[in-house]
Amino acid sequence: MLEIENLVTEFATRDGIARAVNDVSFELKPKEILGVVGESGSGKSVLGYSMIGLVDPPGRVVSGSVRFEGRELIGLPEEEMRALRGKRIAMIFQDPMMTLNPVLSIETQMVETVFAHESFDRAKARKICLENLELVGIASPERRLKQYPHEFSGGMRQRVAIAIALLHRPALIIADEPTTALDVTVQGQILYEMQRLVRETGAALVWITHDLSVVAGFADSVAVMYAGRIVENGRTEDVLHSPRHPYTRSLLDSVPANNIGQVRLRQIPGMTPSLARLPAGCSFRERCGHADAQCSSMPEMKTSVRCHHPLC
Repeated sequence: MLEIENLVTEFATRDGIARAVNDVSFELKPKEILGVVGESGSGKSVLGYSMIGLVDPPGRVVSGSVRFEGRELIGLPEEEMRALRGKRIAMIFQDPMMTLNPVLSIETQMVETVFAHESFDRAKARKICLENLELVGIASPERRLKQYPHEFSGGMRQRVAIAIALLHRPALIIADEPTTALDVTVQGQILYEMQRLVRETGAALVWITHDLSVVAGFADSVAVMYAGRIVENGRTEDVLHSPRHPYTRSLLDSVPANNIGQVRLRQIPGMTPSLARLPAGCSFRERCGHADAQCSSMPEMKTSVRCHHPLC
């Protein structure tokens, strides 16, 4: 379904060139959910935008390949890319108001989205919209269709954004932390709906998040990003139960639920380095308790981990 190979995305800044996505490669199959995790600033969102040509200046995709259903997307003319976005590839943003226009009714926005790629009459387009609202668990879709975004709660707006993303039954969905601002109950409902939709529609899903607890029971596979690179990837149960990269181990140790009572919460020392001033060699070495002189050279990605001293 999706093949990404050696993808590099850079931003020109006052401090120099920042590589937000640095030599990233992975594959995704139909009906597979990939969780992309890491701290803020690790390049997760830029990776999502880079896949579908939404990186604006001063950012640009410098090199690499993104093949979707065998078709190369890097360098694809904007008109052809626009024909794919929303129809074969959909993106769900963290803030649903990036998708929804506050001055237009939900019906207008959804129907126009259908018309952007299909030549249905309005009655059929409206029926598709109602079916999609029901699909994401919105009660009374007929009434809701006539309302405006401000009349919905945050969770309901996010459901509408997901419904819009699914209008054309895309083969690939990229979700950029869509449940971060929602309460746990609503988050659980949306995760359940997304799992069900992936099974029913056969779509592949890239779920970008900083929350390891989300991917633990949701994603089939996990890619851990740090400073623009994937430092570890593999099946979810393997990565979370037997992490091989010290950064992955540190992320898991810092989860409050994994902490021992009456013991100070573990944390990763230091901060994520500036992408424009990365240290030589392994980007994590200045925060890593296993680093030595060998870590001054960049490790290769071997057996799903990028580290000179894998943990197991």
